[in-house]
Amino acid sequence: MAAAAVSSIPAAEHHRGAASADLVPLLAERGVVLSREQVYRLVTQPPQRMSMDTLMALCDILDCTPNDLIKPEVVNKQVRKTGSGGPESAPPQPKRTVIRRPGRPGSA
Repeated sequence: MAAAAVSSIPAAEHHRGAASADLVPLLAERGVVLSREQVYRLVTQPPQRMSMDTLMALCDILDCTPNDLIKPEVVNKQVRKTGSGGPESAPPQPKRTVIRRPGRPGSA
């Protein structure tokens, strides 16, 4: 299973001579308001999700395309384990309930 990860922001940023603190006002000029801490995390670790506005602002600031920032990463899909250790069984089938009113024929 392949997942996309934004992993080249530090390389693109370093290549163009920008620092993470410099990105805060540049992002704000483009309508993306992030704190210094958020920008630092964005630069130092791959985000799990990012808005299109933020991605486009970063591309504009770093003069690059989304393809320069987003690189596919192979991620192993987790296998769901069952309590029995065997293969997963089908979910239990619902049992039909019979409601009987007191005083009617056929009720207990």
